[in-house]
Amino acid sequence: MAEVRPLEALHYNRSAISSLADVTAPPYDVVDSKLRAELLSRSPLNVVEIDLPQAPAGRDPYEHAAETLEAWVVQGVLSADRESAIWALTQDFEGPDGSRRTRRGFLARVRVREYGTGLVRPHERTQPGPKEDRLRLTEATRHNLSPIFALHPGDAWRHIEPNLGAEPWGQVADPDGTVHRVWRLADPAIHEAVAAELADAELLIADGHHRYETARTYADEIGGDGPHRYTLMCLVSLEDPGLTIFGTHRLLRDLDADARERLGFGIREHFHVEELTEGDLDPADSHGTGVFAYLDAPSGQAFRLRLKDTAAIDEALGDHSEAYRRLDPAILEELILKRTLGISDEDIAATRGLGYA
Repeated sequence: MAEVRPLEALHYNRSAISSLADVTAPPYDVVDSKLRAELLSRSPLNVVEIDLPQAPAGRDPYEHAAETLEAWVVQGVLSADRESAIWALTQDFEGPDGSRRTRRGFLARVRVREYGTGLVRPHERTQPGPKEDRLRLTEATRHNLSPIFALHPGDAWRHIEPNLGAEPWGQVADPDGTVHRVWRLADPAIHEAVAAELADAELLIADGHHRYETARTYADEIGGDGPHRYTLMCLVSLEDPGLTIFGTHRLLRDLDADARERLGFGIREHFHVEELTEGDLDPADSHGTGVFAYLDAPSGQAFRLRLKDTAAIDEALGDHSEAYRRLDPAILEELILKRTLGISDEDIAATRGLGYA
């Protein structure tokens, strides 16, 4: 069961900042040192000062985050709500195909559960470094600083949309051109309707696995029941028309002559290979099981790969379900990355020799 509740948010005081655009930031795990400096050049009050802290003179960065958070509250930069609310969110964006879409969701607190059927489902590997980082930050600040992005069945938005005012509480356009709008909804009747809609829902984490596992660890550290048993989530319906999945491309790096030879052999062993021109790279022609576009960087030549048969993947992943064995990422990872190139699970988790775009 999903226990979804409103929250008493700590948010920027609009009268204390020049604009929300100056103090917002992308998720912490995509912010490098250059971007962090750029964000703080816009405003020293940018959220990265807390969510991705760096302490001066070798001091503890997590203590620095906690002190900064407390100082901003005292100075009136941040305001704490006295009544609970959920926050409706829309995101207008342009996809790689040039089409404009709107994704709709809402921010609320959700009781932390174990992973499992009917509860919360993960889909990513997690690494100890980020979990330790997020845990230490949570212990120091005692706040959820960024939401977990989770998907739910059903249509909770139907309880929200009729109550949105013409003007949102806040609006920000990010450098990618995405326009984010949020509305604060304090009506208990809305909260109850949304909670009832999702009472029997199973949640799928789309992004934020490290933060969710951190929330579980933190809740157990504190013990007992209370607010620490909940974590901040942005919830989007699986049926939302703006929920769109685009391809994530694997980039193979640092291949020597031997690895390139093995790669070519492995591709020919498992796939039918069709040479392509740039105009042939139409996703509509890529239906079927185990169909990939492959671009050879040194030559610039593109190919379409089609899995010859499923025998090799069925043999390699016989302890997994058939549905899993038919997933393109599972086929690519097992037959090419692991069996052909010898890349291990640990290498994949640490992105050694591997990148993503």
